[in-house]
Amino acid sequence: MSTFRRLGPSAPAESPRPALTVVGSINIDLTAVCERLPTPGETVGGATLQRQPGGKGANQAVAAARLAGRARMIGAVGEDPDGDVVLRGMAAAGVDTTGVGRVPAPTGTALIAVDRDGENTIVVCTGANAEVSVEDVDFAPEDVVLCQLEIELGTVRETARRTTGFFALNAAPAMPLPADLVDRCDLIVVNETEYALIPELADAKLVAVTYGAEGSALYEHGREVASAPADEVAVVSTVGAGDAFCAALVLALTSGLDHGTALRAANAVGAHAAGDPSSQPDLFPLAHYLPPPRDAGSTPAPGEA
Repeated sequence: MSTFRRLGPSAPAESPRPALTVVGSINIDLTAVCERLPTPGETVGGATLQRQPGGKGANQAVAAARLAGRARMIGAVGEDPDGDVVLRGMAAAGVDTTGVGRVPAPTGTALIAVDRDGENTIVVCTGANAEVSVEDVDFAPEDVVLCQLEIELGTVRETARRTTGFFALNAAPAMPLPADLVDRCDLIVVNETEYALIPELADAKLVAVTYGAEGSALYEHGREVASAPADEVAVVSTVGAGDAFCAALVLALTSGLDHGTALRAANAVGAHAAGDPSSQPDLFPLAHYLPPPRDAGSTPAPGEA
């Protein structure tokens, strides 16, 4: 285990708690934007290269800060220039980064290819993300905590154990999940491929599944309890869309919105993100994405409560 050094002390107890605490990965994204994705063994030329902050954890923390004004990131970066870049980017977005450690390992890196339709392939080099620790992290009862699976599974389980408030998991990339972790989650977010690859989710407490152009749905113990159509958008990149959706859905549900309204708001945020080439797109406050209230005498659309 490498030496882990926090950037600074935790925020004072009297400071407002963040709207969302994210424990997860922080990467530099190296993105090749190309006409089409190569098949195995094929080389595709004519691409343009982009270098920008990323990582599922950092993307979700930045999205939460832009949607709700306050977010906290717990993670690790290297003692290298890439670590400086990603930390500056998060701080500029309003993320509290005092819980991010600096370690001798290189900052995590994602190698991404994006085609003209916004589809992508991603290979992640873990780097410093393998050193994320929550040993000295303060979790208050009112904290809302979100994890992903780009850090060590043991760290995710320990975070879930130490969290006494709302705990959400973006179960990506897909992998087998221990029963104690599934049982602890108040919300699990996956895409349709991940849902099919993780059979343990069939009876989970609450699972949100995204279906791309078909929208999203919420399942309680395998039973659909809400669904929402996707917003139409000219897709530029889907790299940050899922992460923006995750942050928005957690914030919407924990702010007291009903399942259907929360899904529609999260779909709108995800669509906004899909129309932006950045892994950490600019977003409006969450209220901007809420669907307009129906008139008291209006009739719900089919499938809506």
